[in-house]
Amino acid sequence: MKVGIVYAGVGGQGVLTASSIVGKAALKSGLNVVMSEVHGMAQRGGVVVTEMKIGDARSPLLGMGEADIIVGFEPVEAYRILRKAHEDSWVVVNTEPIIPTTVSLGAGKYPSVDELIAKMHGLKVIAIEATELARKAGNTITTNIVMLGALSTVPTFPIDKEILKEAIKESISPKYHALNMTAFELGEKAAKEKIEE
Repeated sequence: MKVGIVYAGVGGQGVLTASSIVGKAALKSGLNVVMSEVHGMAQRGGVVVTEMKIGDARSPLLGMGEADIIVGFEPVEAYRILRKAHEDSWVVVNTEPIIPTTVSLGAGKYPSVDELIAKMHGLKVIAIEATELARKAGNTITTNIVMLGALSTVPTFPIDKEILKEAIKESISPKYHALNMTAFELGEKAAKEKIEE
């Protein structure tokens, strides 16, 4: 058994925290896990990509068509990494864009999110408003936990939901447990609804 996961987003979205929580949960589950270093400028709002293999693997790096699951914290970044997907891949994507400075300054155009999602046709896409759900939970800083809640619903994700929740609690201060569990459950519920559609 081997499951390849790519996490893609923008610095400050908690991509690294989310991927390290999954890594911790995999180890708690008795599964082998290997994870790549960070690509991009995590501190500067730049692109952040982390690659992971859970199961029978030595190298974490995923080639073209080797990602079973893509977790896109930002729509354009999810679209950019699609080359790693294969025809049976799942894509969990946050539909709220982060507009780059260049676009804000008029030096470019951000594509329509609906068009980006439409271009993912053929893949199993779970598109949720993760940032809005995090806002509903109480703080947009929990967007990454909303995404983990959604990830937990993917049929090929090899970690039990309760173990993933334990790993979240171990990774954050106890005073934020309730907030993060609410965020997780909102992400899980939204993703389940998308899968059922």
